[in-house]
Amino acid sequence: MPTVAPLDLDGHCVAVAWLSDIPHFALADGIVHRLDNGHKHVEAHDGLLCAVTDLDGRTLITGGEDGKVMSVASDGTAVQFAELGRKWISSVASGPQGAVAYASGRAAYVRFADGNTRQFDHPRSVEGLAFAPKGMRLGVARYNGATLHFPATEGKPTELEWAGAHTGITFSPNGEFLVTTMQENALHGWKLSDGRHMRMTGYPAKVKSISWSVKGRWLASSGAPAAIVWPFQGKDGPMGKAPLELGTRGDQMVTSVACHVTDDIAAIGYTDGMVLAARFADEKEVLLRRPGKGAITSMAWDREGRRLAFGTEAGDCGVIDISA
Repeated sequence: MPTVAPLDLDGHCVAVAWLSDIPHFALADGIVHRLDNGHKHVEAHDGLLCAVTDLDGRTLITGGEDGKVMSVASDGTAVQFAELGRKWISSVASGPQGAVAYASGRAAYVRFADGNTRQFDHPRSVEGLAFAPKGMRLGVARYNGATLHFPATEGKPTELEWAGAHTGITFSPNGEFLVTTMQENALHGWKLSDGRHMRMTGYPAKVKSISWSVKGRWLASSGAPAAIVWPFQGKDGPMGKAPLELGTRGDQMVTSVACHVTDDIAAIGYTDGMVLAARFADEKEVLLRRPGKGAITSMAWDREGRRLAFGTEAGDCGVIDISA
């Protein structure tokens, strides 16, 4: 049976992450907690809005209401990457070669490892950022579509249009597809080789959490009473194919998903704080955590896929050990 080591915190958990095999919990008040031979913490911001693990899994890149972009290491060391005065940092992304992207208002910024920074302005506000898995390419979610920048060159950006507000963005692990979450109850995608559209609709609520499977064959998503898992094995992605519906519950919505690091399994978190694991092949389910105080807001597997860290909107966080 899985065992749960609880960590009761006071406030909304924005993101969880494993840094050097240590679980971290970033809260909206700006404090990043960690379980490292006891409970420790560091104050990174006066109000934290977003956080993402760097590509090496050693630091947490965070953005805050205080206009700062910070890097928090596994030993609690916090280093300031950038500051934009009183502007809110609405999104952050970690890129190759030590690059970091961050957004505020209509501008996206890329800070390179040498400290140089480039600014990219857009007609409307930047809602989401993501680096491509190969090369120095930055995807920006915006109103009416997405923009692809090549920050290391002076070339023109690529514009991908689709009506509506796009709020988040992700590249498939093989770099062939780009998918955005939308303000409406839908995902939208593009096949990057030819610009073909992929419409993923039918959700009863907004999709706030998405996660690629280990080889990019599946994309799991929240926004329904089940985890909606789209197939991306074929050259046209999910077009013409029905998604899997895993962990269906009649009275609760899925609020967070996290695909396993080695197997085609997803952890599924719900509005009541319950966490299930479901296998794609046969849809078999295992209860990982019973309902708690608040909705699951973030989950992350450790490098070996044996432990799952989770956070909630009520602060009742913890680590689930599935090898117990």
